[in-house]
Amino acid sequence: DEIPTVVGIFSAFGLVFSVSLFAWICCQRKSSKSNKTPPYKFVHVLKGVDIYPENLNSKKKFGADDKSEAKNKSAMPKNSLHLDLEKRDLNGNFPKTTTKMQGSPDLENSSPKHFAERKKDSVSPDSLKSIASLSSEDKQEKLGTLFFSLEYNFEKKAFVVNIKEARGLPAMDEQSMTSDPYIKMTILPEKKHKVKTRVLRKTLDPAFDETFTFYGIPYSQIQDLTLHFMILSFDRFSRDDVIGEVLIPLAGIELSEGRLLMDREIIKRNVRKSSGRGELLVSLCYQSTTNTLTVVVLKARHLPKSDVSGLSDPYVKVNLYHAKKRISKKKTHVKKCTPNAVFNELFVFDIPCEGLDDISIEFLVLDSDRGSRNEVIGRLTLGSSAEGTGGEHWKEICEYPRRQIAKWHMLCDG
Repeated sequence: DEIPTVVGIFSAFGLVFSVSLFAWICCQRKSSKSNKTPPYKFVHVLKGVDIYPENLNSKKKFGADDKSEAKNKSAMPKNSLHLDLEKRDLNGNFPKTTTKMQGSPDLENSSPKHFAERKKDSVSPDSLKSIASLSSEDKQEKLGTLFFSLEYNFEKKAFVVNIKEARGLPAMDEQSMTSDPYIKMTILPEKKHKVKTRVLRKTLDPAFDETFTFYGIPYSQIQDLTLHFMILSFDRFSRDDVIGEVLIPLAGIELSEGRLLMDREIIKRNVRKSSGRGELLVSLCYQSTTNTLTVVVLKARHLPKSDVSGLSDPYVKVNLYHAKKRISKKKTHVKKCTPNAVFNELFVFDIPCEGLDDISIEFLVLDSDRGSRNEVIGRLTLGSSAEGTGGEHWKEICEYPRRQIAKWHMLCDG
């Protein structure tokens, strides 16, 4: 009788201990979640509507029930801005209206003159030096002006960038004498986020009025960041045209007093980028018995930076041409954040004709970018009509079949 009693007592104690331990673990997890710093992420807000994560539930993103809509309409001021999805045009854009942005009174009463006055108060001496150091060529060629605002929300730990508009852009389409502009924005130096606005069709004075909100950025880190705006024109049939760029170091810019309205002249894209495209090491071997061409992409070195501060994420695309018609294509894996990439990847191409007279091969070194089209860093062509080292390398391949021949080549502009 004593043994079952002892077993029962120990079982009861074990059960109580297990329940207590489980409750303690749950409490610890809950407290750790509540104290955790919100992740570094952004919320894209269209047309100046302030939306924070806690308001974005599954039921109420852009609409609600009839009762709640009636309450919102009654509570909303006449000059406030809201999303009316039925009023978009065929391109998905909202019509340009004269409605003022909801926010601080400074923004509602803003004008180009006010932008200039506020900029003088908010720009650091270093920024003024960088603007003054522009070459005379950049000053002569007007690429337009970008208008935007910066704000920091201390309660949400959120850095808010509103891209208002651009004025006086050059026409990138010679036929219609207009552009289809949009803007890509990157927070440097870490490049954690690459965001972009929508494309506005056939305009040289696009009014974007789009807000990007980045959460989890401590105010103490704002001074170490730099904003990079890239202004582009969409092209349906080829790579988008780069209009210019704007670089905004945030050092010395005080955001504790509220929203700052700023404008900057758009300048030419980093001209140092075209001075050197780097080098590519490739090895080729022609097998006359099987009529195949073996291509090994070995290394790339001295690749230029993909933007003002960051490194490239390079990969190589290999295109095989027969009589100037592409018949096959391959590509390597992406190498992250390096100007000196090691690929060591082999590809075998079947040649559709006897010999290599009408065959050429093209190497495109590209920078991988998830947010937009991949940008061409440099190009290399090997063939009988190629000039320089490309032609010499091809001649050796034809003269010495079954021999793997490797050479370094300078990349040219894409």
